[in-house]
Amino acid sequence: ELVESGGGSVQPGGSLHLSCAGSGDNFGYYAVGWFRQAPGKKREFVASISWTGDHTDYIDSVRGRFTISRDVAKNTVYLHLIYVEFEDTAVYYCAASRLPARDNDAYEYWGQGTQVTVSA
Repeated sequence: ELVESGGGSVQPGGSLHLSCAGSGDNFGYYAVGWFRQAPGKKREFVASISWTGDHTDYIDSVRGRFTISRDVAKNTVYLHLIYVEFEDTAVYYCAASRLPARDNDAYEYWGQGTQVTVSA
């Protein structure tokens, strides 16, 4: 099971810290991805991290503003957002996969999502 938290409302230029808590002994061996879905749009890949934490991947629009990281001891993956923009408004989901990927279909387990709203 994956549970996201940390969403909320934030002004443009602000920051948020999202968490994805995983259950089970094997969570530490899964790659984790963050996805988002804005109203009326398809769910899109945002960032991923390998199970070792050595490899990360970001879409161009968030690179340099978002940072994905993981704490193996806490079974938690984080997504730190800074300099948020209106276009970052979406429901953010975390998902677990055997290998890091950008494709939704590669991910076996999904959380329920947490809302991020950027408004002035």
